[in-house]
Amino acid sequence: MAKLAQTSVKYVIKSSFDAEGIVEKPDVIGALFGQTEGLLGPELDLRELQRTGRIGRIEVNVITKAGKSNGEIIIPSSLDGTETALIAASLETIDRVGPCNAKITVSSVEDLRTVKRKYIIDRAKSLLSSLLGQVPDTSIVAEELMQSVRSAEIIKYKGLSAGVDVPTSDSIILCEGRADVITLLKHGIKNAIAVGGTAIAPEIIQVAKEKEVTVFTDGDRGGDLILKELKQVVDVDFVARAPLGKEVEELTKKEVYKALREKVPVEQAQFLKPIGPSTSESTRRPARPERREFPDRSIHRDSTISRSPPRSPRFEQKRPTIVKKTAVSAEDKAFFKEQMNDLVGTRAAAIYDSDKQFAGRVPVKELSTSIKQVESPAMVVLDAELDQDLVNICDMAGVSVIVGTKLNGTPRGRNIKVFALDDL
Repeated sequence: MAKLAQTSVKYVIKSSFDAEGIVEKPDVIGALFGQTEGLLGPELDLRELQRTGRIGRIEVNVITKAGKSNGEIIIPSSLDGTETALIAASLETIDRVGPCNAKITVSSVEDLRTVKRKYIIDRAKSLLSSLLGQVPDTSIVAEELMQSVRSAEIIKYKGLSAGVDVPTSDSIILCEGRADVITLLKHGIKNAIAVGGTAIAPEIIQVAKEKEVTVFTDGDRGGDLILKELKQVVDVDFVARAPLGKEVEELTKKEVYKALREKVPVEQAQFLKPIGPSTSESTRRPARPERREFPDRSIHRDSTISRSPPRSPRFEQKRPTIVKKTAVSAEDKAFFKEQMNDLVGTRAAAIYDSDKQFAGRVPVKELSTSIKQVESPAMVVLDAELDQDLVNICDMAGVSVIVGTKLNGTPRGRNIKVFALDDL
């Protein structure tokens, strides 16, 4: 009997049999060939089909128990579906196996191609899932590519790490080190050059001689030291500064461009320096006269009590309280809210002129000394509670509007309007 090649099998007929006596495998195979012979004509004769290889090797498994036999019959087929179904149905006409009565039942006709297709689909799903997991988002690929290209654009100019546009640009940005230059390159800024720390290289003087110079410092004491050194040897035009506590190399693209937009002329940059001991003392001085004056009044209470009641109301009428009841226009509300959003968490004060043009940003604790360096300050927005000391500082400097997160007490001023964030 010919054995059908595995690659040519299309269908598998699976059936079971029950015999009322003890039978063996040759008995079952003999019954299959003998009792189906001539049943479907010579073209579908099992013996002939197996001889020509259209029916494969018939597998029979026999189990004998308690004087009876049962088992399984498996027939592979390369016929088409109709012919295979006819062969399968003909098996159920067999009623004897060997000397015993028997019954054969076809349980299924399986299409091996369907099984293979299911395996192919399941495997393809697994492979596709793995493939998609390896493919990054297009925007991520583009950003990585741009960052790689920009990082590769760093050059050595006169021995210093610099962006590719430094030799040809009319303006340059001086920053502390090579890492700062790489950060700016990644964000598309190609005219930065590293000064190499507080020991300013002589080449910096030569590079900056005929260019507009912006110094971009870290938001710490080291940044102030570099600025101080640069101002002694280079004609600095503008100063930009990283947010307090951050270095330039740590900044995001948004923070870099924001810092550069808010650069100030070098003449106004001195108020960006952190507060020192002497400045701290001057910041607290406005409050001292009031603290000394109060005990004096309490000591001489009996001599001044007759004059105090009328004096206080008259004084308050001349200095109206400017708190939450003061009106503010919708345009000003929008402006102040926007500036306050930029300040949240910085503990800083932003100073503007009467045209709402940005003049500088300083830590709140430096406001008393820094505001004196600004010409005609008109508006101040602070990430801090407004107390009487802050209002006095701004009032004396000629500021007309001050905005803080909230009010500490009831601060008053002669010519200044006071707003809390809740008023906006």
